[in-house]
Amino acid sequence: MTMGLSVSARLLGYVLLPLALVSGTGVPIDPAQAQPVRMDPPEQALDKAARSQVIEGAIAGLNQAYIFPDTAKKMEAWVRVREKAGAYDSVVQASAFARVLTDDLQAVSHDKHLSVIYSQEVVPPDRARKAQPPPEEAQRELAYKKSVNFGFEKVERLPGNIGYLELRGFMSPDTAGETAAAAMSFVANTEALIIDLRRNGGGDPEMVAFLSSYLFDKRTHLNDLYWRDGDLTEEFWTKESVPGKRFGETKPVYVLTSKRTFSAAEEFSYNLKNLKRATIVGVTTGGGAHPGGTMRINDHFAVWVPGGRAISPITKTNWEGTGVVPDVAVAADGALDAAQILALKLLIAREKDPLGKANLERRLSELEKSATRSS
Repeated sequence: MTMGLSVSARLLGYVLLPLALVSGTGVPIDPAQAQPVRMDPPEQALDKAARSQVIEGAIAGLNQAYIFPDTAKKMEAWVRVREKAGAYDSVVQASAFARVLTDDLQAVSHDKHLSVIYSQEVVPPDRARKAQPPPEEAQRELAYKKSVNFGFEKVERLPGNIGYLELRGFMSPDTAGETAAAAMSFVANTEALIIDLRRNGGGDPEMVAFLSSYLFDKRTHLNDLYWRDGDLTEEFWTKESVPGKRFGETKPVYVLTSKRTFSAAEEFSYNLKNLKRATIVGVTTGGGAHPGGTMRINDHFAVWVPGGRAISPITKTNWEGTGVVPDVAVAADGALDAAQILALKLLIAREKDPLGKANLERRLSELEKSATRSS
């Protein structure tokens, strides 16, 4: 078995699942949110031989490509103990088996990216990381991306001239760049910016770098990805030029997080926090910092293998297993109001015009009263 990362390696960077595949929960993945979309696929019954084939394929993939070889061996040992004890004998439904096997592998690795995947459709052949998909598959992916506006859910100007961007997924700049540039151009003249990642499950690290470029005035080193395959390290920097107008690096930025904030969305938060470019508001994120891709086992099963790890040029580590801890800890559903209050207080302190300051103070009072009533 070769380490072939599927089309999703290009599509989603960290959360790398083809649209046709389903998670260990047995339901299709919405890559803009990296959350299951409810659907009832036809189940495939598994006998002992079929389960054994999936186990052997998953073990082979992990031993070949998992970022920590020693952990891969420990996962293999545990699964073989479980198999010998008959733990899988009564699991005949395909999606249920994918879920149980995923749970056993994660019990050892504690890696939330790692997953055994069941697909109701035939699993496509493995491809090299970042390889171009076949035209028909590329068209289907593009249609999906357009249907969710490339993850850009909402962009608006809030009272006090505060920009607000809700982003549900980091999709490749190759296709989502125009939408990203339009969104960032819209907020370029606001005095503060709130980026809402509370429902963002991850995506392409190239989009993380592209979007971050609007928040800096000079080329800045954001993150590195180390890959076991090829002993390769990729560096990610902000872009020297971007379409449209930059927001710039002097105005305040706030990033909203929740437990659902995961993977590339965590990288965006982690990078900006450690570069002192943004204030993180919300709760500690999911804790997934290992990029990778799918490896085909058979026509209906694949294993998602985390084959790399993020390395911050500042901390020399990442957020795997710990998540990104917010600077301002508040309940996720109160994070937007909390960020607005923080922004308004800063803008009031900077405002020289008496009328402008009065308007900002009035808006601040409204939010604080609303927060008091809600608590």
